[in-house]
Amino acid sequence: MPLLDWAVIHSRPMRRVNGKDKGPGVPLAERVRPRTLGEFAGQGHLVGPGKFLARAVESGDLPSMIFWGPPGTGKTTLARIIAGMVNAEFVPFSAVLGGVKEIREVVSGADRLRQMFKRPTIFFIDEIHRFNKAQQDALLPHVEGGTVTLIGATTENPSFEVSSALLSRCKVLVLKPLSEDEIKRIVLAAAADQERGLGALNLSFDDDALEFIAASAFGDARRALNTLEAAEKAISQQPSAERRITLSVVEEAVQHRALLYDKSGEEHYNVISAFIKSMRGSDPDAAVYWMVRMLEAGEDPLFVLRRMIIFASEDIGNADPQAVQVAAATLASFEFVGLPEGVLPMTQCATYLATAPKSNAVIKAYGAARRDVTERGPLAVPLKLRNAPTKFMKGLGYGKEYRYPHEFSGNYVPEDYLPDELCGRRYYEPTAHGHEAEIKKRMKEWAERKKIGK
Repeated sequence: MPLLDWAVIHSRPMRRVNGKDKGPGVPLAERVRPRTLGEFAGQGHLVGPGKFLARAVESGDLPSMIFWGPPGTGKTTLARIIAGMVNAEFVPFSAVLGGVKEIREVVSGADRLRQMFKRPTIFFIDEIHRFNKAQQDALLPHVEGGTVTLIGATTENPSFEVSSALLSRCKVLVLKPLSEDEIKRIVLAAAADQERGLGALNLSFDDDALEFIAASAFGDARRALNTLEAAEKAISQQPSAERRITLSVVEEAVQHRALLYDKSGEEHYNVISAFIKSMRGSDPDAAVYWMVRMLEAGEDPLFVLRRMIIFASEDIGNADPQAVQVAAATLASFEFVGLPEGVLPMTQCATYLATAPKSNAVIKAYGAARRDVTERGPLAVPLKLRNAPTKFMKGLGYGKEYRYPHEFSGNYVPEDYLPDELCGRRYYEPTAHGHEAEIKKRMKEWAERKKIGK
């Protein structure tokens, strides 16, 4: 048995896809898998000139790594390319199918390969988050000793799914969803590839069809290529001169209807306006509808999340101080979960904001204060409010007559804190809605005490 045949036996079956050896039924996404960094799209923050992976490969000093990122962003492909660039044996392994026994066999073969041929082994473990503690512990001495260079791939946060001992021996690299431009480049390259792709079929694209493929992929190259392959099959009976992929063909291929929504045009602004006005108008049903319209049309979820955070302060503010916390927590939840499940906290947030008490006192306060700042310029800070860290500054009256509120009843003392020219100006006027009713009551009590000087 050849030295590393055990790698084929004990890992997920891998089909050879190079040149003419494509095998029957190999999906397009597998056939056109990039073989070099020149063919690889995306992840410029890792593989671009001077970036971490580029430097590591160039120096030959390759650490064990964990690739963390959503599906279809190139984790497996990147590991294969790296193995080829450093002339390492690439051993793919499935955390779902393999156990400790198989790990030991891989390590034994890697050790023999290193001793006999001075050749390193990259041990690629797909879905490494599915390894239990015993399986992860079995890797530790071999990773630490350099018998294998581990590259793990996971869609889950490794901080929670990978043991701290193994994590400390690996460099965690975050792969990002591909941009729509990167997806388009991948699709067009696959359609033009005469050797491994669909170049022999003479395909052409309508612009809106290509846009829809890219938008509906949600940063996943594999999803985009599967859509392209399905679209090609749908028109395969047409004469080669007429094989044009249109929007209707793509919609049929993915069983999903494209929505009227130009992310850089008028409809973009119309729909986001409807979304915000629905939340402002306390209509959770309409808010959810317009949000779904945006997301299903391929809008960047982060754009929607940013608008909800702004709305939480602009239209709710202190009427419900928790609203901005909910919006910020939704952003964190989405970044942690990703699509498709990330739409659930987004929906929860949209309905929360729509049904919260409303107040625009915050934005009115900012606008009023900004007018005075721009019209009156940088007015002098009253001496009593200035810091006095030196004796000289104290001699100038800095900090003189300042009264420390915590030394007074209710932690309040009547005082003027604005510049003298603006004394008595009111910017923040709380409403009688939600929590602002309590704030309004407190501010009224302070105003009364200020009138009588107590």
